Amino acid sequence: MPTLPTPEPSAPRAGRREWAALAAVTLAVVLLAVDGTVLALAVPSLTASLSPSSTQLLWIGDIYSFALAGLLVTMGNVADRIGRRRLLLLGSVGFGIASAIAAFAPTPELLIAARALLGISGATIMPSTLSIIRNLFADARQRTRAIAVWSAGATAGAAAGPLIGGFLLEHFWWGSVFLINVPVVLVIVAAGIFLIPESRNPDPGRIDLVSVALSMAAVIPVVWFVKQTASDGVSVIGVLVGLVGVISGVLFARRQRRLDHPLLDLTLFRQRAFSGAVAANGLAIFAFVGMIFFFSQYLQLVRDLSPLQAGLVELPATLASILVIGFVGIIAVRLGRGPAIGAGLAVAGIGLAVIAVGEAVPGLAVMIAGLVVVGFGSAVAMTVSTDAVMSAVPKERAGAASAISETAYELGVALGIAVMGSIHAAVYRLRLDLPADADPAVAAGLRDSLAAGRQLVGSDSAGAELLEHGRHAFTVALQATSVAAAVIVLVAAFIAWRTIPADRPTAPVQH
Repeated sequence: MPTLPTPEPSAPRAGRREWAALAAVTLAVVLLAVDGTVLALAVPSLTASLSPSSTQLLWIGDIYSFALAGLLVTMGNVADRIGRRRLLLLGSVGFGIASAIAAFAPTPELLIAARALLGISGATIMPSTLSIIRNLFADARQRTRAIAVWSAGATAGAAAGPLIGGFLLEHFWWGSVFLINVPVVLVIVAAGIFLIPESRNPDPGRIDLVSVALSMAAVIPVVWFVKQTASDGVSVIGVLVGLVGVISGVLFARRQRRLDHPLLDLTLFRQRAFSGAVAANGLAIFAFVGMIFFFSQYLQLVRDLSPLQAGLVELPATLASILVIGFVGIIAVRLGRGPAIGAGLAVAGIGLAVIAVGEAVPGLAVMIAGLVVVGFGSAVAMTVSTDAVMSAVPKERAGAASAISETAYELGVALGIAVMGSIHAAVYRLRLDLPADADPAVAAGLRDSLAAGRQLVGSDSAGAELLEHGRHAFTVALQATSVAAAVIVLVAAFIAWRTIPADRPTAPVQH
């Protein structure tokens, strides 16, 4: 059975310049992660200023992820051809320009266009960051730690989004959540020019434009179907769009097998280690994002915390993922990659179970402890699996490999919210027991969601009683969602343990 390659013991170790370059690359990841979560808080004030229609509001929120997910595979290959640093800098500049346009957009249409440009720019940045790390760090143990830093940046950025957004919206207008990106982009570009060396595939071949179109036709409809199903349930149009994505994916795969220079090297998936690592990567973020999404709502809707306070409660989970940086190299060497990924997922599953039972305990301490465990375990699994994916290919194909890893990440985010959302919504409606004499409009709002119902209930005792019914149902749904996520992640842990080899990063050379 093929195993993941490791560098020779003579692989040169990275010095101060490489670690400084890593800081610039990680800052780019933090920027993208913050941008992915900060918009939700700005929707009320944005709506008051621009008065978008409901359809326009959906596009403002979704076009970013559609463009990002649809172009990742293509941009990973472009990075291998024109240079990873060049594409990172071009994408960063585009991201800064799009952020400025979004911040001062006078109409919903222009904001939608700016968000699309943000997604396109993000798709050029993400694969470049991982492929640059693959080329900066030849020593396997150093590369594992560098990817841990990268993973912590992604996690910290996602968690920091509500904190940063809450602070900005308390003091400035809605456009500030976009404008804050501009000075960060200037730092990334300046550091990238001076610190990051250029790298590319010396024999890349041509990019097949038909494959580009098919890859977008496969990914975007699937992501749309997942989002649509999560928000509105299964529909005929949604299923048809999903089928378009599946058929395009089949055609894409067939075409790749015939090309001398495929956009996506499907032979990599013949390695159980590679395919297992990609799946584990997606499942790790599936568990973390899916849980954080509903836990954030729980803190605000049930515990009546502000977005800023909710972000502070979730901060320990982010700190736990950062703590992984100091331990992940030791864990990978002691256990081997496969068992380390399995152990990380198992720990995350235990944390999810703790969250499920912790709500019955007064206060938030037990639930925060469970969230910390989820953060630590998910970070270990995501770091080691990403390292395994990047180590499976030569440096020349690093951009394409990183695109696969990033696509798994994006699909993990979408599926985590969608699958957990479907379970949560089903249990919430099942356990929502409203009095027969409840106001029909309020009852309809509560059956739709607790957030919608809160906008309709009055301040009298009857309204408080109805709201309490909604809070109880939401809490039970959170517990059921946590248990379901725990089961899924524990099964994934077992699969990872049995299928991914226990190969170890080589020990660093002593100089």
